[in-house]
Amino acid sequence: MELQPIIPFEPVKTEQIPVGPEWIAQVKWDGIRMLAYCSNEQVRLVNRRLHDRTLQYPELLQPWVYCSASSFILDGELVAFDGGKPSFHEIMKRDSLRRQQAITQAVSRVPVVYMVFDVLLTDDRWVTELPLSQRQALLQDMIKPDQQLVQPVQSFPDGDALFRAVSEQQLEGVVLKRLDGAYLINGKDKRWMKRKISRDLYAVIGGVTFRDKVVNSLLLGLYTPKGQLMYIGHAGTGQLTIQDWSSLTERVKPLALSTIPFNAKPPLLRETIWVKPQLVVKVDFLEWTPGGTMRHPSIESIVEHMAPAECTIEQIK
Repeated sequence: MELQPIIPFEPVKTEQIPVGPEWIAQVKWDGIRMLAYCSNEQVRLVNRRLHDRTLQYPELLQPWVYCSASSFILDGELVAFDGGKPSFHEIMKRDSLRRQQAITQAVSRVPVVYMVFDVLLTDDRWVTELPLSQRQALLQDMIKPDQQLVQPVQSFPDGDALFRAVSEQQLEGVVLKRLDGAYLINGKDKRWMKRKISRDLYAVIGGVTFRDKVVNSLLLGLYTPKGQLMYIGHAGTGQLTIQDWSSLTERVKPLALSTIPFNAKPPLLRETIWVKPQLVVKVDFLEWTPGGTMRHPSIESIVEHMAPAECTIEQIK
């Protein structure tokens, strides 16, 4: 049975956590959404944008180690940790690798956990029409307990209590799900909702500034429905290392432009080099200013798995 990759079910944003016995809450892990497809003991890993990531995570290619089903499609997040907390920056170190030697070395240097929250198919049987409560029961039976690589995501009955707990631990947020809900492939509705602790988005780099010939700040933008690049602020702090900034400096050199890629000229603090909008970063920020820019933005990571055209203002709605 050949399994074709699908676009997974997506939660909608909410500020109001639903209450009632039909709802459960789960931790929103700061990782990479990944579906695992297994047929004939062969595993394929594909992210939510249908990009294949099988080679990047060889530890997941032996399904009999962690799952009892003969075939499956699992939905979850690949998570890497830093100081005991999920780190998007760390998981991107794994996801961006392409050379086999580097991938092999990273398995022990940056270990990952596959946090699984749903099952779409098991033993050649599609189960997307079953209620979530039954799919969770199937998942608990499938995942072998005496291993740490693949873990079912724990569910909690009190969404408000979980939100307070993850807030105290400075995690990403919570996802709220209806226990009676089916799984909607390539869908997005209020059967799944998410409430995040902080704001974040994916933005494209449209300009850079330098200090001592090394990039030290990024001018960021999002695309409007008309395809114009709207400036949303600049960021020069966050998770990037000295090596990351040096690598980014080399990457932007061939992208230099003589014209501004934004639809309006941003306020400039120092000399700026405009660049073709081809590189994407994930940014955390506190809130939006009245002028439509990010307040206190912090760069989490350079993102390799996302096309610049996907960095749209739809993220902030």
